[in-house]
Amino acid sequence: MTKLTHVDKQGNPAMVDVSAKQVTLRTATAEARVKLGEEIVKHLRDDELYTKKGPVFQTAIIAGTQGAKKTAELVPFCHPVGLDDCKIAITVTGTEAVITCTTRVTAKTGIEMEAITGASVAAITIYDMCKAMSHDIEILAVRLLAKTGGKKDFLRTS
Repeated sequence: MTKLTHVDKQGNPAMVDVSAKQVTLRTATAEARVKLGEEIVKHLRDDELYTKKGPVFQTAIIAGTQGAKKTAELVPFCHPVGLDDCKIAITVTGTEAVITCTTRVTAKTGIEMEAITGASVAAITIYDMCKAMSHDIEILAVRLLAKTGGKKDFLRTS
């Protein structure tokens, strides 16, 4: 069985000590999928949704970037890291918005929680800005697609 990293010898929650780790370039990409439905997608113009609150996808990109920067404030045992880069892209496929968040940092610890948080906050923002048009919106999935740097790399193949 794999040992949990955020539990001490007594079984209490604990932050991982990264002081002995090497600084390396670390990247991560996460994805969130939001089912918008046909009612909302029919309002799509030039790859953007415009509501009374403003441009939905542009706002979600800004919110997702802010969320990625604040990950250590939201997730108790995440180490605060200064993002070197955070890129969020949103595409619409059928009736779904697909959000991809890619983060980069040169640090002693990983950056995947920042990518996951960025994608999640962007998805929540899309929901918030579109809920006046329909409450049928669903955040379907949030998942890590890839990470590099650290002990081992990861690449989702399905």
